[in-house]
Amino acid sequence: MTWMDVAKVAGLLVVGFVLARLLSAALGRVLAPRMGEGQANTFRRIALYALYALVAVSVLRQLGIDLTVLLGAAGILTVAVGFASQTAASNLISGLFLLVERPFVVGDVVRIGGTTGEVIAIDLLSSKIRTFDNLKVRVPNEQLLKSEIVNLTHFPIRRIDLQVGVAYDSDLDQVRDVMMDVAAKHPLLLDEPTPLFIFVAFADSAINLQFSVWTARANFLEAKTALHLDLKKAFDAHGVVIPFPQRTVSVLGGGPALPVAVQQQPAEPAPTPPAADPPAE
Repeated sequence: MTWMDVAKVAGLLVVGFVLARLLSAALGRVLAPRMGEGQANTFRRIALYALYALVAVSVLRQLGIDLTVLLGAAGILTVAVGFASQTAASNLISGLFLLVERPFVVGDVVRIGGTTGEVIAIDLLSSKIRTFDNLKVRVPNEQLLKSEIVNLTHFPIRRIDLQVGVAYDSDLDQVRDVMMDVAAKHPLLLDEPTPLFIFVAFADSAINLQFSVWTARANFLEAKTALHLDLKKAFDAHGVVIPFPQRTVSVLGGGPALPVAVQQQPAEPAPTPPAADPPAE
């Protein structure tokens, strides 16, 4: 090879790598508004590696290297690597399916199995989640594809379901009015959809009710805590009793069975043992 050939190869290599970076960056900017920053970066990297491969093939041809032998060796190497890395290949294919389906994007809060947290990265082999106690969890994409994924921040509003039990002698109309009034006055709760007052069951010690209200996604935790506090204050002000579990014990004897009220008392402290006499001198 002459110096001119070497210059051509070096120029092709430099120009090819620069164009590959520019084209992949442009692809990322085009895809980011449509599919999110994380998935756009993944497609950008795929395009970058593919363009690098094309540049490498062009350089090898310019050098006069026969690619037939290399392609045969690459095929054998691909088969060997495929058998050795079946899990990685499965994760890679699963990652491509996730990128197409898009069950979540970077920034979403998801629950996958027993893990709940914010998605911080979506890569080809795995996705990274930051839990609320600031732990980083790596979840393989194959496991994601097989698991149930709950996206907690996909929709702009969420429903708060409050389970409460009231005493059997409570006026349920009054209870409903108190709960509706609290929801109407709460600044973080939405008027539409309207709150729901649902009768659940006649339980052992109370009448179980469900009160469901809606709030904006960003206010969910704050609204849930404030709603519980406001309802407790309203129940106390209107005399609505939230009963504790009760049991009736019947004593059977010669006469009729009579109910006996049982009340748990705190355990008395054990008596202090007397001090031992000092040894005789």
